[in-house]
Amino acid sequence: MDRLHRIRLLLGDAAIEKLQNKTVMVVGCGAVGSMTIEALARSGIGHLILVDFDKVEETNINRQLFALATTLGHSKVDVASARLRDISPDIRVTTFNMFWDENSNPDINPDFVVDAIDSVPSKIALYRWCAGRGVPFIASMGAAQKTDISQIRIAPISKTSVCPLAARVRKLVRAENLPDFPAVYSTQNPIKNDTGVLGSMITVTGCFGLNLANYVIQKLISA
Repeated sequence: MDRLHRIRLLLGDAAIEKLQNKTVMVVGCGAVGSMTIEALARSGIGHLILVDFDKVEETNINRQLFALATTLGHSKVDVASARLRDISPDIRVTTFNMFWDENSNPDINPDFVVDAIDSVPSKIALYRWCAGRGVPFIASMGAAQKTDISQIRIAPISKTSVCPLAARVRKLVRAENLPDFPAVYSTQNPIKNDTGVLGSMITVTGCFGLNLANYVIQKLISA
């Protein structure tokens, strides 16, 4: 029996072979992205491309899989890469330690892209990049300031509601005539605080990340 024995029993050998031959790029290795990345690796994706410019901080520990006492101050993509190879020594990992913006144009050709970015301009720049290359993608909307996992949904960005981040993204997507795309979002009204810092917890961000990963897996095995 191999590391993927239990998922083979569920999905079958043909599906696992498909996943092992696919490349998925995840942009953003934080609270949502870290869970997506780990789920994809543990499900048999053969090649992961990881993009993030940030380093691990102590305040990340409550919700980010790559944040540990031993990884503080280290590049998130480097920590993620080492962890993934510990999970699956055969996995291919390509890392880009960079901030995604309108000038980003890496020489890569993923089969699917996951947006786990916080910055709206970066999100839009990524959608342009994907649309220009015909690469399918799914995006995470706002997981911060939420506590109710039962209100997490997946819908086309045009059909999202309540989420303030999704509203901003929808407006820009329409203005730029970008194609509709699936998004993970929450119908819970954000809980307000007066600090200006967005609070978040792993039970919610983790569910966002797992929903993203599950969507990608299902799309890749059904293609």
